[in-house]
Amino acid sequence: MNIYVSNLSFNTNDAELNELFSQYGTVSSAKVITDRETGRSRGFGFVEMSSDDEGKEAMAGLNNKEVEGRAMSVSIAKEKTERSNSGGGYGGSRNSGGNKRW
Repeated sequence: MNIYVSNLSFNTNDAELNELFSQYGTVSSAKVITDRETGRSRGFGFVEMSSDDEGKEAMAGLNNKEVEGRAMSVSIAKEKTERSNSGGGYGGSRNSGGNKRW
C-alpha cells in the first residue's frame, strides 16, 4: 500500500519517517520529498507498506499525530496524473510575435 504523508516537519528525514511507520508493520520504502535546488524538505512524503492491513493500521494510528509540533496528515496516495500543456505558461509556440529570424 502506498501512503501519502503531508504536513511533515521540515526536519523529518527518510529514516525518521520509516521509523514512525515501522511501528505498524513492514515498511518497503519511506521517502521525504525534497526541493531539487535546495535539498530542503518540502513537508510531505510517501511510505510504501508491505500489506494493505498494515498500511490501514498505520494510517489510523498516525493520521493527525503530532510530530515536532505539526499534526501529520496520512492518506492513501493517489496515482500520479499526466500534466497537460494547455493553459498558461509556454503551452504554445515559444516564438510568438516579433521578427523571426531563420
